[in-house]
Amino acid sequence: MSNVGIVIVSHSPLVAEGTADMVRQMVGDEVPLAWCGGNGHGGLGTNVEAIMGAIDRAWSEAGVAILVDLGGAETNSEMAVEMIGEPRSQKIIVCNAPIVEGAVMAATEASGGASLREVVATAHELSPS
Repeated sequence: MSNVGIVIVSHSPLVAEGTADMVRQMVGDEVPLAWCGGNGHGGLGTNVEAIMGAIDRAWSEAGVAILVDLGGAETNSEMAVEMIGEPRSQKIIVCNAPIVEGAVMAATEASGGASLREVVATAHELSPS
């Protein structure tokens, strides 16, 4: 059985890459993982096409949880999921939780074989009420 994939989307490529590095060091290669960040010109921002590519790299039949840092990352991630279309879009959830802690905890949960819903719920538990 494949584990849920994790995608990290940040406005900063350094934040996204650093978070992915932390996840890898904590859970190893047990979880499909990809990241993207920046606007493609070296500045802050997110890019729908880059997010779609990250989803492809982290794809798992168990699903993909996308962790985002700010509203624009969430909006562009939702657009990417729409553009991917069904049936795959039904297995992708955008998770607006603390990006570093959420990604680490979601990946830890995924590495144990948890379902997509369980992975997302774990990340969301970290969000302030």
